[in-house]
Parts: sequence; C-alpha cells; structure tokens
Amino acid sequence: MSFMPPHDRRELLLLAVCAAEARSRAEATVAWTCGGMASITRYEQVRYVKDRYGERIPNPDKPGSFLTEKTGAKAWRAQYYDREGKQHTRHFRRKVDAQAWLDDATTAMATGIWADPSKSKSTLASRADSWLAAHPNWTPSTRARNEGIVNKHILPRWGSVRLDKISTDAIQEWSASIDLAPGSVRKIVGVLTSILDRAVLTKHLAINPAHGVIRPKQPLKRRRYLNAIEVESLADAAGPYRDLILLLAYTGLRWGEVTALHVSSVDPIRRRLMIEMSVTEINGIMEWSDQPKDHQRRSVPYPAFLDTDITARIEGRTPDDLVFTSPTGGILRYGNARRDWFDPAVRAAALGSLTPHELRHTAASLAVKAGASVLALQRMLGHDKPSTTLDVYADLFDEDLDDVAAKLGTQRSHAREYFLSISGHTPTGGGAAK
Repeated sequence: MSFMPPHDRRELLLLAVCAAEARSRAEATVAWTCGGMASITRYEQVRYVKDRYGERIPNPDKPGSFLTEKTGAKAWRAQYYDREGKQHTRHFRRKVDAQAWLDDATTAMATGIWADPSKSKSTLASRADSWLAAHPNWTPSTRARNEGIVNKHILPRWGSVRLDKISTDAIQEWSASIDLAPGSVRKIVGVLTSILDRAVLTKHLAINPAHGVIRPKQPLKRRRYLNAIEVESLADAAGPYRDLILLLAYTGLRWGEVTALHVSSVDPIRRRLMIEMSVTEINGIMEWSDQPKDHQRRSVPYPAFLDTDITARIEGRTPDDLVFTSPTGGILRYGNARRDWFDPAVRAAALGSLTPHELRHTAASLAVKAGASVLALQRMLGHDKPSTTLDVYADLFDEDLDDVAAKLGTQRSHAREYFLSISGHTPTGGGAAK
C-alpha cells in the first residue's frame, strides 16, 4: 500500500465533501419569496464515516436523510432572514408545513407583528431590567415607585416566565388575585403592560397580552377645595409657615417643587418663581431632580400680597440658599412638616383631614373662580397639555355650563321681545318672554 501524505488526504476529503454538497444542491428545489429573503429547500444530507486514517468522509453507500436518519425520510428546510440579517431556520417532514410556517413568518414581518423566536424565549425578568434602564429621565420618586412595583409584585410572579408563555388569561387571573385597592392594582398592571410594550418594540413579542386585561375600576374620589376663608384660617394657624401655606394655595406648586426653591429661583420684580427642579424623600434620603414632574419647567406668578413675605425669605441670602427651610436650616421634609406644624394647623383650623397636595387643588379652584382659562391653568400647574388639566379638574368648569345656560336664556329673551315687537303677536305659553 502506498503512503498518502496528510495534505493529500485533506485535499481528497475536501473534494469529496464538495461533491456531496453539490449533489445535495442539485437535488434541491428552492422557492423564493419576500424578495429573495426566504426559501424552502428539499435537503438530503450526506452521512459521514471515518476512513482508515480517522478522517470523516462522505459515505456513498449510506446517504441517509437530514435530521431523520432513523426513518430515512427526507426533510424540508425552511429559512428566512429578518430585518437585522439574522437567519431563522426550521425543518419539516412535509413541504406544506414548511410553506405554512414560512408564510406566517413573512406575513408577520410584512405587517409589523413579527417577533424573533429566539428572543421570545427570554424571561420577563430580563425585559423588566431593560424597561427600567430605558427610562433615564424618570424623577427619583417615579423610579423608586416603579422599581418597587417590579420587585414586589411583578418579578415574584412573572420574573422566571418566558415571554412567549405569558397569556392574557394568566395576567387577568393574577390581576384579580392582588389584594390591594383598585388604584394600586391598576398601577401594578400598568407597569407590567409597559414592560411588555417594550418587549413588542424590541421584537421580543409580536403582541402584548396585557392589552386585553380588564383592570378594576377606580372609584372617583371627590376632590376637596378650600375656599379663600378656609385658606386664611389654615395660614394663620401655621405660625412661621403662614406664607408657605398661602404660596401653595395661590400658586399650585407641588411640595417637592416649593421645598426645592432656591433664592435664585425668585424674581421679586416680576413676581415670578422659576420651577426648574424638585426634591423628594425616598427611603430617608433626599433625592434631587433637575426637572419637576412632567418635565415641565415653568415660570409661576405669585400674588402681590406675598411680596413682603417673599422678600423677607430671600433678603440677605445667597442665590444657592433654599427659600423655605426646616427650623434647623435644612430641607423641609414632608413627613416632619406634617408632624410638626401642618397637621396641627389643620386641626386648629377645624378643617378635618387635609394634605398639602390638596392646596394644589385649591389653587386650581381659586384660579378658575378668578377667571383663569384652561391654558393659563395648565401653564401654572405644569401639566404637559391642556387636556390633562381638563381631565383632572373637569368639575371646576361646571359653573361655566351654568353661565352658558344663563346667557343663552338672556339671548333668547331679547330675541323673543324683539320678535313680538315687530310681529304684533301676543305672548302665549311657558316659552313667552317675561
């Protein structure tokens, strides 16, 4: 027997493999769709055996079949490329099944509801992390709230579940099992919905199963609005923070906004407050944000009767000093303020149960009674759009309807009197002008 050098054996092996693949391609029938991005191929893979040198070579006596060596059946290989150029392949015993799978995939891509099958196998925990990381502009309080919902409610139930195994029925059942107030349940389901929305956006899911979930109805709680006399009573009972009560009740600032006011934020000549940041206590730590809630930096006017108080607060202070501080000169913490002077002032004024945020509602009510338009109120309160203001304070504009009805009645009376004067008719019936 003659000796064959290793490089000759490798060349012979390469030639044999190429020949075998050429035979497979020659026997294949290819159907191209979607612009050449998808195909179905009848594929018969060559079996390999080891030669006397230990090299794998095609076995011409036992060609075998692709993926089905035990049955000897031939397979159909369907494949397509997604928009990122990634190849997706599946094998079927029947061509009709391969075609059906390929049709579903290409239709989903064309209609925009396609999802990467490999990504759909990832767990919800990974998508929750991605969702949290995708919102760097959240305020500290918003981030703390959403992280708390994810860690306490969503991950224990859904963290280890594959995305493609999450169903609408399962979410509905889970939602019904949460033993909390309807408003809290709505927020929790809302966070899960947002996480799955991002999964759809990143092609981890084709559709969001949470969109079909029926959330519990939240009972509408009637807002409390103080009148101007009640505001005066509360302010007088607040002692050294009398001016803060008046400022909250007549400007509508949020607690985190008013406690973040610096001397540089005050323009006493124009009577304006520049609302550019906020501060919130989260787990005992004061977290600063360089933008207020809703990301709406704004200029808020304050009434002239606060001139003396505001001037006293900022006079002799540096631009970086806070306008309102605690008795020790630190940040005015919400919990401490409620305990030390706000709640005692509410009790002294006999106003029942009241929170500082309800002074924001009071400001909206007083502004509407003073004739403020929806647009002016929206700018004062820092809502992102006028429709938000209307949604929140729709009840404040009911008096407008009464005014409209009264004016329409007056207009009709004048018209009726003029009509009778020129027609000579005698007034009759309940619709007669009076």
